[in-house]
Amino acid sequence: AMAAPLHDSAERVLALMRRQGFDAAQVAVSRRRRHEVCVAHNEPSLLRSNESLRLQLTGLLDGRRADTEASELDDDSLAATVHALWTSVASAPQDAANAVSASQHVRITRGTTEPDVGSLAGAMRELLAWREAEAPTLMIEEALAGHNHAQTTLLTSAGSSLACELGWYDASAFGLARDGAQASSFNYAGGSCASLADAPLLPRFGLQEMLQSLVRSVQTQPLGEHGVGAVVLTPQAVAGLLGWLLGQLADQALIDGSSVYREAVGQLAASPLLTLRSRFDAPGVSPLSADGFAPRPVVLLSAGRLNCLTPTLYGSRKTGVPHVPLAGGGGWELQAGATPRSELIAGLKRGALVDRLSMGRPAANGDFSGVIKNSFALRDGEVGAALSETMISGNVAAMLREVSAVSAERIDAGAWAMPWLRVEGLHFS
Repeated sequence: AMAAPLHDSAERVLALMRRQGFDAAQVAVSRRRRHEVCVAHNEPSLLRSNESLRLQLTGLLDGRRADTEASELDDDSLAATVHALWTSVASAPQDAANAVSASQHVRITRGTTEPDVGSLAGAMRELLAWREAEAPTLMIEEALAGHNHAQTTLLTSAGSSLACELGWYDASAFGLARDGAQASSFNYAGGSCASLADAPLLPRFGLQEMLQSLVRSVQTQPLGEHGVGAVVLTPQAVAGLLGWLLGQLADQALIDGSSVYREAVGQLAASPLLTLRSRFDAPGVSPLSADGFAPRPVVLLSAGRLNCLTPTLYGSRKTGVPHVPLAGGGGWELQAGATPRSELIAGLKRGALVDRLSMGRPAANGDFSGVIKNSFALRDGEVGAALSETMISGNVAAMLREVSAVSAERIDAGAWAMPWLRVEGLHFS
């Protein structure tokens, strides 16, 4: 029922834009309500709730395109917003690839719209009790458990009408450990789920392991040897690695010609151990694309073979590559493997367990070098000391090809579900 006013507002703005004289227009109106319980510096902080409204407009005129955002829906504000968009579209560059989606229709409803506030408080209570009993050196700088209720209506002048109403929970923690004058580096873990009441918080999203590894990271030492070794990437690091791949398949890299996968569709682009597919229906993932499409499921990698590139409508018109709509805000899973996680590590003579890949911005071809953060030495099949000042260098595309084992276990953070990966052939210094 609450979706009706959003639809009415969107219709009103679209009519305004038509009257203003735009050739084509897209309007998205979204309302988000959030309840959260916070922890700050190891202390329960507060329960707060807020509601926000967001209006996103795209106007096309004469091949030119302008975008704007606003948060007020009264008549005066809307008139001013549309007029400002009209003024700015005149100075935008002409580009024949600009277009809005046509004749897309979908209504999606998922999750619970009302929060179970007790489960939010319970999750934070569990976290604080665990810290006090198991990890007294830990400083939880910030942690929170929240419930989100989000509604979006998206209309275009070419007849698209999409709407979704989503409810989901999330929880996260960020902190460090201290012992006397020494401290670990910071780290973070978190994710989204359908409910916080159906299972304990700590095993979710890799939270407990992240916090335990902070405690073990107060004392660090350099790896102490140079040369080539293997890394075992945690699910969080794997999500970072795949973020690079997704960028390579998207508009910017395709349009500027820098994508190393431009001609790789149908070919083996990664290790045959990797199958990567969408989960656009996961908690916390908006199932609509920003340009007004309802994405169908996508299998990007099938046993290492690249099935498609993923340009938006604009990117597709610009490059001639078939359009593959993606959900807003993630929604990807890497298929679990056959190797227990303990065996991933057990076979290694030397290397590192890496939780964060700080790659800076890899070069266009994927070459990178960076400090590995929140990482541990691996020696003779055992996890050793936390590492300091350890650099790795390699090539991201090569890393995806050099995956030699995939764990049977995964972490499900909502927007992604990833296993641990063992990757050969990285240079340590």
